[in-house]
Amino acid sequence: MKKWRMYLFRALGFFFLGLGIVGAAVPLLPSFIFFLLAALSFSKASPKLGAWFRSTKWYRENLEDYLSGRGMTRKAKIRLMITLTLMMSVGFVIMGSRGIYVGVIVLSIVWLGHILYFLFGIKTRPEEA
Repeated sequence: MKKWRMYLFRALGFFFLGLGIVGAAVPLLPSFIFFLLAALSFSKASPKLGAWFRSTKWYRENLEDYLSGRGMTRKAKIRLMITLTLMMSVGFVIMGSRGIYVGVIVLSIVWLGHILYFLFGIKTRPEEA
């Protein structure tokens, strides 16, 4: 891989990691998505960096169960669906107030698809004690 691409993926990985850490503290930022993008970026940057990220607590607490096929806890699913709904509601309000009804319909379909995927597509695992 070209050296500049490695540096680009490394920079993106740390950028998304930072957003994920902030998202863990700020309720409206979806930390799950940012940690997922960080994992992808780090694995593209180098095998060592990808292995390092997989050993962090951020990866273990947010992605490990989902990526290994064990699913997500009910609490994590609800938190993600609320965040998704709040973020998409901004688009609903802006497009609805400007009369862009096709955009509202498309965004509604995308929102419904996400909700159905989290309810039926991702396995719900029990909460740990």
